[in-house]
Amino acid sequence: MLCLDDPRWSELQHAYGAAGDIPALLKQLADLPSSEKDKEPWFSIWSALAHQGDVYSASFAAVPHVIDVLASAPLRADLSYFQFPAWVEVCRVKNGVSVPKDIAPAYFESLSRLPTLVAAAASRQWDEGFLRCALSAVAAAKGQPAIAEAVLELSPEVAGEFMEWFYER
Repeated sequence: MLCLDDPRWSELQHAYGAAGDIPALLKQLADLPSSEKDKEPWFSIWSALAHQGDVYSASFAAVPHVIDVLASAPLRADLSYFQFPAWVEVCRVKNGVSVPKDIAPAYFESLSRLPTLVAAAASRQWDEGFLRCALSAVAAAKGQPAIAEAVLELSPEVAGEFMEWFYER
């Protein structure tokens, strides 16, 4: 995992240019802040690293840090700690973005941790939004980005419409 004080962050890119500001945002995750209602630092993390479906070299360096924080307290982490890594992986595959070679081992190893972290969060209350993010994280970790994306969109209403379509086809 790329250390947060590594000068390499300034060489990585995000939606607005050099990613030297990302380590400060990631440090703010240590206390597991909520992502509800576009709260910081999540608003800035999403905006810079998963901007309108685009991902960047810094996105892949950030994912291991997000997952590391998630691992510290999976029962307390909100849905973005599961959704963000899943969405980065969905966008990586969808857009054919390469992970920098020096970042790839930590990125892919961190993704492989997601199913265990979802299981560790199983005893908490899950609303449908948390459920979709947790299931998406498992799908992304298991190499199923299309399913990961579909699950994120699968609200109860959409699931009902899908089942109607499925049985009528």
